[in-house]
Amino acid sequence: MSSRAGDGPPDDANSLIDDFGLYIGRAMGWPPMAGRAAGVLMLSESPMTMTQLQDALHASKGSMSETTRLLVLSGTVRRFKEPGSRRYVYEWRDDAWIGCLQHQIQGTSDLLALAENAQARDAALPERQRARLRDMQEFYTFMVQRLETLLGEYRALREHGDPDQVGARGRAAGGEGGEPAR
Repeated sequence: MSSRAGDGPPDDANSLIDDFGLYIGRAMGWPPMAGRAAGVLMLSESPMTMTQLQDALHASKGSMSETTRLLVLSGTVRRFKEPGSRRYVYEWRDDAWIGCLQHQIQGTSDLLALAENAQARDAALPERQRARLRDMQEFYTFMVQRLETLLGEYRALREHGDPDQVGARGRAAGGEGGEPAR
């Protein structure tokens, strides 16, 4: 994807956008277009309309509509109307990675609820299937707890900045097995 003057981002940004399409798209389970749109929005200095996104990515309205819906649902992009405008715009959230993790926690919590519901109805199943449902419930309980812990740690990191300082503050307060500071 190359760019002519005034036709879009410079070539190095286009290469980065293509990388987003490949790597973020794959890692998030998104189609490449959603990864590319994430890259465009992350690199954009201001919110973009649907038409601007379509033009930047040479995408159809239908494709871009589905892509923006996916990005908003994933917690990485926000959709809003700017004051005085009737059109929606899209922008990369300043807390996009928190939104992404919250989305993962919600999906994992939904699977935990499914496992708990299935386990409550498993009395008529053979032991092997009941064991599978117990494993599912244990796994998703573990995952929800760990993801919530990660979210708290990441929020603390963002609030306090330097990751070494976050750990040092915890140790100074007697946390993480450290001794209180003198």
